[in-house]
Amino acid sequence: MTVSQATSWQDIQNEILKRIMGREWAPGELIPTEVELAEEFGCARATINRALQSVAEQGWLDRKRKAGTRVKEQPERKATLKIPIIRREIEKQGKKYAHTLLSSAQKVPPAKVRTAMNLDEDAAILFLRAIHLSNGKPYVHERRWINSLFLPDALDETFADENANEWLLRNAPFTGGDFVFSAISADATLAKALETEIGAALFQFRRNTWNEDNSITYAELTYAPGYEMQFNG
Repeated sequence: MTVSQATSWQDIQNEILKRIMGREWAPGELIPTEVELAEEFGCARATINRALQSVAEQGWLDRKRKAGTRVKEQPERKATLKIPIIRREIEKQGKKYAHTLLSSAQKVPPAKVRTAMNLDEDAAILFLRAIHLSNGKPYVHERRWINSLFLPDALDETFADENANEWLLRNAPFTGGDFVFSAISADATLAKALETEIGAALFQFRRNTWNEDNSITYAELTYAPGYEMQFNG
């Protein structure tokens, strides 16, 4: 592939797969960095990141912060977890989307969030609480910590017209993430926000994402009763 041919992340993804399949990059080998690949293909680093992330999701690459990206010695077939933008998920159901920001403040996160985001003990970052609505009814309650030390522009946003999820997708490409799925019981805050009973069974999805060595956001999304998440293999 020549530089002129690398017009999209899909093109670069295909070239990466070609190099892996052809053993140009052998199993267990450390591949070039995002910066080196961006220079080779003459594109933005974010484009390289998207391509590498896709190949990793297919089970061919092992990406680790600080340790770089390696070809897996034993590639594995992975199921693909699609986490759609909440607005699009609701609109796809033919329903009207709305978003309400409940609170916004700079504060020091609790210990478990600081640990997950690798923050100093006294680091204050942006905290948001919001509710996403489907046809006027609560769909998901969101607690989100944004690393405003890494993304200072977030402090200038109101997140009233555009929700934090979509703003981050536009402004903060990520190289990896940790995901936790839980079944929880509604406490008083969640019961009120989701218009359900205290103790009701709820699905909760926690996601911690980063870019290289920098944490981006830690989100806790708790869905109203009856929510289902789809996996595609």
